[in-house]
Amino acid sequence: MTANGHVMEGDGVAIDDGVILGYAGGGRASQGLVIGAGSRLRTGTVLYAGSAFGCRFETGHNVVVREDNVVGDDVSIWSNAFVDYGCAIGDRVKIHVGCYVAQFSCIGDGAFLAPGVVFANDLFPGDAVSADAMRGPTIGMGVQIGVNVTIVPYVSIGAGSIVGAGSVVTKDIPEGMLAYGCPARVVGPVSDIDIASRVRLRAGRSPETNDRPPLRGVDDAGGTEAR
Repeated sequence: MTANGHVMEGDGVAIDDGVILGYAGGGRASQGLVIGAGSRLRTGTVLYAGSAFGCRFETGHNVVVREDNVVGDDVSIWSNAFVDYGCAIGDRVKIHVGCYVAQFSCIGDGAFLAPGVVFANDLFPGDAVSADAMRGPTIGMGVQIGVNVTIVPYVSIGAGSIVGAGSVVTKDIPEGMLAYGCPARVVGPVSDIDIASRVRLRAGRSPETNDRPPLRGVDDAGGTEAR
């Protein structure tokens, strides 16, 4: 582990070899790094100076979090994810592998980002006016965002909404709605969805018993069938 500058660690922080703490951000005046009690930082994690992390923060491998971020308690950021500077992340947020959270994004308590989610924050990259107005999406409390979703600048997703895998979100989504598609469109309230039945149907389980079907190529004894 390498620590640069002033790093404040709470009790019981576990840090692997190969972690860099307090990395100096390019051209920004941030100072200090705060890591809450009970945190777990895995190999390859880089946390820039000027960010503050709550208790029980956890990273996978090769996670980068830049400066001027405020991160709540019980947040997990998994392997190969990148959080750019100036973001606000609430409590109990889960950011899965390979996500990119753009500068000046906000993520509410309990939100979940599935693998490969990408935030954008610049409508016209390379334009000075657009750069001056740079802002990422605002994600409400408890929002669930599916695999490989892209969310464009300024978009707000209301609390409790679900965004389906592969969607491109170009407009605001109200609270408690299911949306999907490219571009994403709202198809109805989450409360109208029989989630248990949909999961059983897609998983091939019996609607009556919820029994799991046998895996293809695996016999009853747990071995693989001869092919």
